[in-house]
Amino acid sequence: QVQLVESGGGLVQAGGSLRLSCAASGRTFSNYAMGWFRQAPGKEREFVAAITWNGGNTYYADSVKGRFTISRDNAKNAVFLQMNSLKPEDTAVYYCAADSNFHSLLIGRGDYWGQGTQVTVSS
Repeated sequence: QVQLVESGGGLVQAGGSLRLSCAASGRTFSNYAMGWFRQAPGKEREFVAAITWNGGNTYYADSVKGRFTISRDNAKNAVFLQMNSLKPEDTAVYYCAADSNFHSLLIGRGDYWGQGTQVTVSS
């Protein structure tokens, strides 16, 4: 089992920045690729970004490319999502997920999920 706890969400004005964190505990963190997803009210959950176990490869949804950056610190068992130039359409609950297979994250699957953190971007 891997337990994931997100933090760092909040209310920010359009154009602002937030940094989300996801703390992992349980099994060896470096065994897992990590991803961020989001779900807006009335919409399905969507992929945001993913990173391989060693940080050597990342992948982003087109909607956030160039604005969001995913990173990880295996020594601290944490993954981060730096979000810049935020837009009202970025408003959602953001979830982190862990999976032993990087490509599974890209198609929306994850072995383990956190409870989510709310991000609200005002116009």
